This record gives sequence, structure tokens and C-alpha cells, in this order.
Amino acid sequence: MVTAFEYEREIAEELAGELEKTLVEYPKKIKANPDNVEQGLAKLVLTIVELIRQLMEKQALRRVERGTLTDEEIEKVGLTLMKLEEKLEELKIAFGLEGEELNIDLGPLGNLM
Repeated sequence: MVTAFEYEREIAEELAGELEKTLVEYPKKIKANPDNVEQGLAKLVLTIVELIRQLMEKQALRRVERGTLTDEEIEKVGLTLMKLEEKLEELKIAFGLEGEELNIDLGPLGNLM
């Protein structure tokens, strides 16, 4: 039978191992560079906007499939999503970003998109 102390020790050792792996995988310091702050911020904002655009697109498709949108609403949603995608492409070009760069690595959770 495992005592409470032994169980807590196992948990602590497991946690310590996970922390060691994290320290190896990620830098100890954030590499802040004033020269690329603008691009980093643009990347973050555009990633969030792209995620929201994808979610809106999926929701619109579900509503179209369920028949809950009128033809006029379908047209408006389609045009809005197309314009948003075009604007995102313009902004990516302006900040020198590629589409793949907008996919943030969330570590153990995997990629955002």
C-alpha cells in the first residue's frame, strides 16, 4: 500500500520532470527586440482576427446548411467574409507575414489553427 507521503512524493517528482522539460523547450528569457515589436504585435492581432474569421465562416456554413439564413443574409455574410479575408491578406503583405506564421504554437496543446 502506498502511503500519502509516498504518493505526494511521486506527484512532486512527476511535476519536477514536467518543469524540467518545459525549461529545456522554452527560452529562459523573452527575447524582446524593439525593432520588431510592430511586426510581433501585428502577427498576434492578425492571428486572432484570422481565428475569429474562421470561426465566423464555420458558423455561417452551419447556418446555411440548417437553412436559417435568407438569400440576402447569405449574400451579405459571403461578401463580408470575402472582404475580411482580402483585408487580412493586404495586412499580411504590409507586415511581411506569411499565412503559416499566423498559426501560434501553444506548446503541449498543439497549434492554434
